[in-house]
Amino acid sequence: MAEPPRTVLISGCSTGIGLELAVQLAQDPRQRFQVVATMRDLGKKGMLEAAAREALGQTLTVAQLDVCSDESVAQCLSCIQGGEVDVLVNNAGVGLVGPIEGLSLAAMQKVFDTNFFGAVRLVKAVLPGMKKRRQGHIVVVSSVMGLQGVVFNEVYAASKFALEGFFESLAIQLLQFNIFVSLVEPGPVATEFEGKLMEQVSTAEFPGTDPDTLRYFRDSYLPASRELFRNVGQSPQDVVQLICQEISFA
Repeated sequence: MAEPPRTVLISGCSTGIGLELAVQLAQDPRQRFQVVATMRDLGKKGMLEAAAREALGQTLTVAQLDVCSDESVAQCLSCIQGGEVDVLVNNAGVGLVGPIEGLSLAAMQKVFDTNFFGAVRLVKAVLPGMKKRRQGHIVVVSSVMGLQGVVFNEVYAASKFALEGFFESLAIQLLQFNIFVSLVEPGPVATEFEGKLMEQVSTAEFPGTDPDTLRYFRDSYLPASRELFRNVGQSPQDVVQLICQEISFA
């Protein structure tokens, strides 16, 4: 007798890794997963729905979710049958690049609100049910920048370092409940997310930054970063393949 499909909740599915992962799991030929693919702005769901094809409305449901809002998280979970999530994939994230003098504290807080506290908020919401059932899997899309800092990415790296410390600590506690934590740490990934970010910072002014630092950023960092993504950038599919292996064998 086949086991019932596991409910997989994924954040940040409008593009990139989240979109690819949602589609791949929903199109699993053995139908082992019931995917709830979420995004903050449902106006951006077109690419996901087109890629999902016949899985849409069958093994894949698209839902609104703002990881920075308690109310949004509660509303999303209330739409899941029984409110039970077997696999949580924390994928939603925002980037921030540039000289620290030219970045506002509000922008830095937004990075932490999304990348760190957004993941924590979702975990707090699904963890009681996982503990009660004594099973579950939490996947966190971190970054190589959660292991090593990168120039002009101080705040983004700090948010990923915070994720690493939080989930490494939490994983120890959760073993007794048969709940597993997987930290996925991609290097450069060529996505629309990265492309838009690089385009924005290329024309940004960064007020308050000294000329030497601005020159270093524009003449050295930006060209080197573009070259890095061009030569060694991973595709979203590379990362998704690894996550699917983690989910399938956990």
